[in-house]
Amino acid sequence: MKFFDFDNPFYRPLWRRIAIVGFSAAWSVFEFAIGSPFWGMLIGGIAAFAFYNLFVAYDPGEPDSDAGKME
Repeated sequence: MKFFDFDNPFYRPLWRRIAIVGFSAAWSVFEFAIGSPFWGMLIGGIAAFAFYNLFVAYDPGEPDSDAGKME
């Protein structure tokens, strides 16, 4: 069992992957701006981890008609 399952169909839509990485990166910048370097580095690491797994190593597989639908 993986801690984060990036093969989940929830991550198939591009807009969701962009939103996750963008939100994390913006949060990191915000933490640095308010003077919290520890939290800025922590969230920046999460953003980098998400970027790698959602864009570099991500394999969207076969598109299907149920992509992005919640059950």
